[in-house]
Amino acid sequence: MKFIEEFRDRELCQRVLGKIKSYDFPATFMEVCGTHTVSLFRFGIKQMLQPNIRVISGPGCPVCVTSQQDIESALALASLPNTILLTFGDMMKVPAKSGSLERKRAEGADVRVVYSPLDALKIAKNNPDKLCIFLAVGFETTAPATASAILRAREENVKNFKVLSLHKLIPPAMRAILEMGESKIQGFICPGHVSTIIGAKPYRFIAEEYGIPCVIAGFEPLDILQAIYMLMDMLDKGESDVKIQYKRAVREEGNPLALEIMWRVFEESDAVWRGLGYLPSTALKIREEFSDYDAMHLLKDIPIREAEENPLCRCGEVIRGVAEPTECPLFKRLCNPSHPVGPCMVSSEGTCSAYYKYAPS
Repeated sequence: MKFIEEFRDRELCQRVLGKIKSYDFPATFMEVCGTHTVSLFRFGIKQMLQPNIRVISGPGCPVCVTSQQDIESALALASLPNTILLTFGDMMKVPAKSGSLERKRAEGADVRVVYSPLDALKIAKNNPDKLCIFLAVGFETTAPATASAILRAREENVKNFKVLSLHKLIPPAMRAILEMGESKIQGFICPGHVSTIIGAKPYRFIAEEYGIPCVIAGFEPLDILQAIYMLMDMLDKGESDVKIQYKRAVREEGNPLALEIMWRVFEESDAVWRGLGYLPSTALKIREEFSDYDAMHLLKDIPIREAEENPLCRCGEVIRGVAEPTECPLFKRLCNPSHPVGPCMVSSEGTCSAYYKYAPS
């Protein structure tokens, strides 16, 4: 297959769907990728699979799992004098007790949206009299690009560029979900973008220790349906393995060059995840060698408001796969894309946002 249309071929999708429905047992799978979340709704796949197969969303949206305290830290940095805070667009509307980055900009702070860490570095070079802080949010997919920007900043001796690393790691979060035991997950649809970097090996513990099959999937309808068929086939045979459906982009070993760059700049650290709490060794912090570029050091000397979450917002449970957005009392009432209460409604990859846009009323 060469063209995108082939992965949306109606007849092929119906044939694979027929094979999936030939299995006469129910199953619950979790996807841990925001793009999969959107695709499942956008193409009506969740409805096609009913009633036997249920696909729940996990912690696959980096904006959604960013803790409330980390948002408060970003807001505090944005308030520093003579500072430019640079961020991806999805972070602008995430609400906190102190407001949001969007509101902070409206109040006069210099907060700018960028499309890559190198864009942020370019702004720093063009504004040598300003402290430029890049808010680095994302999983293993975007961490190598952030690392590259730090390496280039050092190479070009850009002294006013700093990074607040909120990067997180997906496989340990999947372990945390399993250890919580709140949902009976019988298989994982593993993230395609993350897996282009890390490959298949980091998921092996799920199959070996928990006996749960995994399939790394692409994002088109045929990709996702084929991945579900592969999961059902493994369940039917009593197998637990990690298989790659998305072979046109993912290799077993991942991307060695990207991984080398990532680990040259970052090392594992602990982090608080929204919905999952404190998780050891699930984040990436900047190594001491590159501490001149680490904005975390700035947080020691500035007041940061204590984080407070809306007690009615069920984003945390949605992230863990134990609640559907429709079970939240705020969904489509007080919480909508124009007035989000939680990050799952803010991000284009958030589960609440996907439900709002695509789920049948």
